[in-house]
Amino acid sequence: MCGQSIPMSSWAKDDKPREKLLQKGVSALSTNELLAILLRSGKVGESVLELSRRILADCGNELNNLARLGIHELVKKYNGIGVAKAAAIVVAMEMGRRRMQEKAGEAPVISSSGQAYSYFAPLLRDLEHEEFWVVFLNRANRILGSECLSSGGMNSTVIDVRLLFRRALEIKASALIVAHNHPSASASPSGQDRAITEKIRSSGALLDIVLHDHLIIAGNDYYSFVDEGILNPR
Repeated sequence: MCGQSIPMSSWAKDDKPREKLLQKGVSALSTNELLAILLRSGKVGESVLELSRRILADCGNELNNLARLGIHELVKKYNGIGVAKAAAIVVAMEMGRRRMQEKAGEAPVISSSGQAYSYFAPLLRDLEHEEFWVVFLNRANRILGSECLSSGGMNSTVIDVRLLFRRALEIKASALIVAHNHPSASASPSGQDRAITEKIRSSGALLDIVLHDHLIIAGNDYYSFVDEGILNPR
């Protein structure tokens, strides 16, 4: 009937995302079909594939943009998305982040800004608020552990440098790399960013703990204080 959604059970087999998943494997599915499986159903007048296509189009067909939306925003923004469907999307995005975090955590050594970005990006690039993280290293630059030191509003976080070095001493770290994100999508450092970098560097020098780098992450872009010549860890 014109204007009504056709249920998934009535589609031709080649058009059913679940059937396609079983017959051809997950790699054969488009992003739109994957999202349709998550959503399970559409609404009156709009099939689940049409609904998922509309959401993706609104996000510029970029999963990173979809990952920035929370449950309440999804429900408010998209007719046909309730709490259950929004929760499914948010959970899927979070599982993807955690998988990337585990993959990054497999690397035992961080010896460049690119490697540091690969470690921190899954934690920071999709956030709409600022967080400040540290990874602790031994003398061979092997990862001893990492921790979120602060989580703040859209524009700033407050860093307790004493807590940072207390943790470093507890796990006998010889060096560290710090990173935080800019939700504004500009990776350029502020005056406050420069000041906290120098405070951490000088405090570490007194304890013989080297600050190897400070990264500012803004989506797929990052700023390295070492690469830009502002910080010399030697």
